[in-house]
Amino acid sequence: MSKKNSRRSFIKRASLTSAALSTSPFLLAASSNNRLILSRSYTHQEFSANDQINIALIGTGIQGIFDTQAALQVDGVKLVAACDLYTGRLERAKELWGQDIFVTRDYREVLNRKDIDAVIIATPDHWHQTIAVAALNAGKHVYCEKPMVQNFNEGQEIIKAQINSGKICQVGSQGMSSLGNEKAKQLYEDGAIGDIVMLDMYNDRYSAEGAWQYPIPPDANTNTVDFDTFLGNAPKVPFEPKRFFRWRNYQDYGTGVAGDLFVHAFSTLNYVISSHGPNRALATGGLRYWKDGRDVPDVSITLYDYPKTETHAPFNAAFRINFIAGSGGGGGFKLIGTEGEMEIGQNSVTVNRSKLSMTPSGYSLISFTEEMQQKIKNEYAAKNLEPRSSSLSTGTTTWEAPSDYKGGHYDHFRNFFTSIRSNGKVIQDPKFGLRAAGAALLANESYSRKQPVNWNPTEMKLM
Repeated sequence: MSKKNSRRSFIKRASLTSAALSTSPFLLAASSNNRLILSRSYTHQEFSANDQINIALIGTGIQGIFDTQAALQVDGVKLVAACDLYTGRLERAKELWGQDIFVTRDYREVLNRKDIDAVIIATPDHWHQTIAVAALNAGKHVYCEKPMVQNFNEGQEIIKAQINSGKICQVGSQGMSSLGNEKAKQLYEDGAIGDIVMLDMYNDRYSAEGAWQYPIPPDANTNTVDFDTFLGNAPKVPFEPKRFFRWRNYQDYGTGVAGDLFVHAFSTLNYVISSHGPNRALATGGLRYWKDGRDVPDVSITLYDYPKTETHAPFNAAFRINFIAGSGGGGGFKLIGTEGEMEIGQNSVTVNRSKLSMTPSGYSLISFTEEMQQKIKNEYAAKNLEPRSSSLSTGTTTWEAPSDYKGGHYDHFRNFFTSIRSNGKVIQDPKFGLRAAGAALLANESYSRKQPVNWNPTEMKLM
């Protein structure tokens, strides 16, 4: 890490700048607990019908609906079409967004329409690459839900298609553009936690819905569901509603907890510390409770190694998912450094800096005579290993989004549409998306092989 990320630099910056404006917390007393409000300003814009960005939704399931609702909050955006393989969802699309929108089961009909500028791809994971490449080749801008790919070898085709088309492609980890991520990056680069040594991420769930046992509509049959198209290149199997409506539970269509949950954490982590990702992973876990036909684990623990780079020291990351957490559930994402820790959420960031004890205590001195104990204490005191300045920079500061904050999901789509209008850069392009997805998929690879796996985060290839 560069010299600017030292405790001395951090303290100096904090002392020269008011806490409300600085990227650093106050010079805190050990008992302090300060809360500051983050801010982000939005400019309302009016667009004529000719200046609107017309979008289509491909995959009108849970995430597709939430994506579209967020997208339509951005000025100058209109939904004109929706696609899904279940007729009930097409009916739901009209119910939500009007009877005049075009609906179809065939995504190719969407891509052929001249009045569509951009598409949201919120299909099962095994369709992401096929539709994203086809959409880019058809001249559409693409917002593709995470994980960008189901398999490692699919990402380069999307990268190539995006470059050749010149269109914007944003990967959808919705917290990426949030106030929390933005503030965490500023704090990290300013040295708030020193050199990172560990990441601790966990997600505990305690409900059938949280474990992906989504409801199956009673009208699901071979007439209302185009199951053969859903299968795509996956193995051919007889019609099974659970596979269609609960596809995350199956390796043929999804990416398990790693692709659904790890990838969010990797997106944030790689963004905050400006990293390409880990180079090694070791996973374990199993199917402990939700034995409903799924073939992916409901408990997963993966350890990752990050190599030293220009932006961070070498460190380790621990990712833990539990879909049967008797504690009731919860989650956390915490960067732990040599000089503090930072807990990151979409709407808040908390930095806690503690005093590092460098002198021996009664625990280790007990084996020496009273005379020797005093000599040892005097020697340590002469070294001045714990100056007063080290205590002045301790304490806890939390930065929080205001109550009227529109949220990270809105900000991510705002970044996408602004980039379309200005031909600018998105915060999560296909290369970034592949690095985040690739790191997550290492967990599945290691779990399957029952051994560690290595990854080249720069070239985005298994080793």
